Amino acid sequence: MAPRVHDNPAARHVGRRVLAFDSVPSTNDVAAGEPDGTAVVAGFQTAGRGQYGRAWQSRPGASLLLSVVVHPPPELRRPVVLTAWAAVAVGDAILELTGVQAPVKWPNDLLVRGKKVCGILIEQASGKTLRTVVGIGLNLNQTAAEFLEAELPAATSLAEIAGTPCDPDLAARTVLRKLDDEYAQLIAGETVALEADWKWRIGLLGRPVVVELADGSHVSGRLKEMSFDGLDVEGLATIRPEFVRHLSPA
Repeated sequence: MAPRVHDNPAARHVGRRVLAFDSVPSTNDVAAGEPDGTAVVAGFQTAGRGQYGRAWQSRPGASLLLSVVVHPPPELRRPVVLTAWAAVAVGDAILELTGVQAPVKWPNDLLVRGKKVCGILIEQASGKTLRTVVGIGLNLNQTAAEFLEAELPAATSLAEIAGTPCDPDLAARTVLRKLDDEYAQLIAGETVALEADWKWRIGLLGRPVVVELADGSHVSGRLKEMSFDGLDVEGLATIRPEFVRHLSPA
């Protein structure tokens, strides 16, 4: 089925053109064939996926299923930077839509009151240019009963948080606007505020943590500092973010 096409001349980078589908196998797969600045939105995915290839699915209309295409400069192509950009932008959108802050759970989830409300998936592919697709799955209108039935008791939705249904179109516009605002600052080289917001949302500075590395091993200690360049855990050498699979309080 052909998408509904919406052009947004107010967008500087992200969401200049929005392709809206009722259903697709995966918004990331559709977005991968689109030009820079395109956003793909769907009411349902038949083959959605999350981090590490996990399946991801929700009932039609219950979630914001969104993928955006960007061509960042080489210094910004690192997954930690792009994930921070998306997480901070979506966190700001959640605050605007519900009045509630959303912390980040490393590496790519947003939580509200300890429950997952959003997941982010960064995929990059080379070709004539390196294309980055950022996939966002934001729970909008699922109920607590639906999460229990799906055996997802640690999940929540914006409707559950705010106590009122969430308009999917409003959610999409808000998230795209926040992504566009943050991306404009990012490519202008203004990364200090983004890094600070990302650290604040993770909320583990100064606390004992457990770091699961990409090879499956674990290290622990007090998190003295963290940045896009590395995690400084007391008693250990600085750990590059690319080598960190999970970061959690000890």
